[in-house]
Amino acid sequence: MSFPRHIRKVALAIEQAEGAGARVRRSIGTPGLRNFSPFLMLDHFSIKPGAGFPDHPHRGQETVTYLLEGSVDHEDFAGNAGTIGPGDLQFMTAGKGIMHAEMPHQNADGSANVGLQLWVDLPRELKSCEPRYRDLRAAEIPTVDVDDDKVHIKVISGQSHGIDSVKDLAYTPVWILDMTIQPGGKVSQPLPANWNAFAYVLEGDVNFSNGEQEPQKVEQYNNVVFGREGEGVQAAVDASATKPGRFVLVAGTPLDQPIVQYGPFVVNSKDEVYKALMDYQTHSNGFERADGWRSEIGKSMTA
Repeated sequence: MSFPRHIRKVALAIEQAEGAGARVRRSIGTPGLRNFSPFLMLDHFSIKPGAGFPDHPHRGQETVTYLLEGSVDHEDFAGNAGTIGPGDLQFMTAGKGIMHAEMPHQNADGSANVGLQLWVDLPRELKSCEPRYRDLRAAEIPTVDVDDDKVHIKVISGQSHGIDSVKDLAYTPVWILDMTIQPGGKVSQPLPANWNAFAYVLEGDVNFSNGEQEPQKVEQYNNVVFGREGEGVQAAVDASATKPGRFVLVAGTPLDQPIVQYGPFVVNSKDEVYKALMDYQTHSNGFERADGWRSEIGKSMTA
């Protein structure tokens, strides 16, 4: 790769409370990194028994939930329900309106359920689409090993080293690659031209190339935002490191539209925010089934 992308910003994801007793490390969606189109929010969540995200609405965006440890149940007002486990993903399109709950399993050892949730904006013309879910199981995700097996890549969405993901799972084009680099390993990953891209470090320290400057070491829980110019991203882990470096590399096509977000509603104008609130309160225009609905999985927290 002749021209790696430069690093625009590195942001530490500070832990904060969210939902009902859950803890999240939020990077995208904070004052310092807001509306990085098409990305709206990135949470690295930890949900212990007794905590969760009981019944709540959405409109106008997609959510991608990638579970790293434990299991999480989901249920919505359209009768959809299921469970994702370690390594599984769920892509949820809120469209014109959905109300759902996401609740953790009660692990016998009391351990937390850990994962990532990414909010992706929907193009204006799809914000009123019908809600839908697509699950991607860990066993379905293709993988590839490079640099003499020192780099392991899960190709969740997109392409890497000749391997294509199994299917398109989101309306807004997004690539998601889970990369683990052993000490002494390195990888070059091309990305689609002019897409926005970031890398969130899950474990260890990772050295990311910074255009024509010296590589920059990025520690765990930091989000690296890249500029649009350049062919892709280069990453490496020091040969002297005591553990691997793991990060999720995400890229998506920017949307040329205004973003107006009010909590779980993501629309294109203030008037549409008022309409979303009215529709939700009056159970209309996509929220009809919210009238009197309560999830089974959330009842323990809403009683």
